[in-house]
Amino acid sequence: MSQITNTLLMIRPVAFRMNEETAVNNYFQEDIDIKNAEINAKAQAEFDAFVEKLRAVGVNVIVENDDLLMDTPDSIFPNNWVSFHENGIVALYPMFAENRRRERREEVMDRLEAEGFLIEGFMDYTTAEEEGLFLEGTGSILMDRVNGKAYCALSPRADEDLFIEFCEDFEYDPVIFNAYQTVNGERLPIYHTNVMMCLAENFCVICLDTIDDPKERKEVVKQLRESNKEIIKITEAQMYQFAGNMLQVLGANDKRYLVMSTAAHKSLTPEQMRAIEKHCSILSSELETIETCGGGSARCMMAEVFLPKAED
Repeated sequence: MSQITNTLLMIRPVAFRMNEETAVNNYFQEDIDIKNAEINAKAQAEFDAFVEKLRAVGVNVIVENDDLLMDTPDSIFPNNWVSFHENGIVALYPMFAENRRRERREEVMDRLEAEGFLIEGFMDYTTAEEEGLFLEGTGSILMDRVNGKAYCALSPRADEDLFIEFCEDFEYDPVIFNAYQTVNGERLPIYHTNVMMCLAENFCVICLDTIDDPKERKEVVKQLRESNKEIIKITEAQMYQFAGNMLQVLGANDKRYLVMSTAAHKSLTPEQMRAIEKHCSILSSELETIETCGGGSARCMMAEVFLPKAED
């Protein structure tokens, strides 16, 4: 069981814009005063440059184009609707925004099989949408695959019972907590765990200040320490620059990289960068349009593929 992978699925956007359906509880989104076609063109340019950087260091990036007919403005963030597991199981997740549910496309599975990956079956949680319950993939769930733990910050997009069901199905011990951000002077739930926390092989980048309950904070720290993760703390201000929204990946020659946006990278202190670089190199890319309109960053754009390869 490996914590990180060399293969990523990424979806190239064709109708990217600020999604009005997600803005109700994603407080990272901002409206910008340019036409949607221009926003999409900028997002495509950022996406293409990002993919190029990943491929340049030997990451296997499978790019699937979005379908214009679907009108899915957030399709650039596939990690929320799907996860691909080492046992060949694909998990499909219930999504808060109705227009995001259209992102779940069979063509994506066909593409992975065409790339030589084996899909043994599906774990489908999407019927929970009918009950108004959601769990948005690896946005909501951070898996410590090696130590058999999964972390989840509860929110309108991360239901506790669904998370526990996921943990039972995939044999993870659940670590559940609440994480908040200040919006107009009020503490409100952070929409996804992966904007305040990044779990790598030997370390964790985390904004502990968002966990208001001291007992919950202490428990999260305890779980991380028991798993021998070095804790690299970030501030709420850094979190707003998407410094929590990072992913460790495997490049050529088993070289490790922590992938993040330029904004996240620039927000880090020299001390934090040194702490990260003890473990792996930093790879960053400019994602300003995607971050501003989409309210998500580098990690959200990468769906890790852990599926086994089909026998030749």
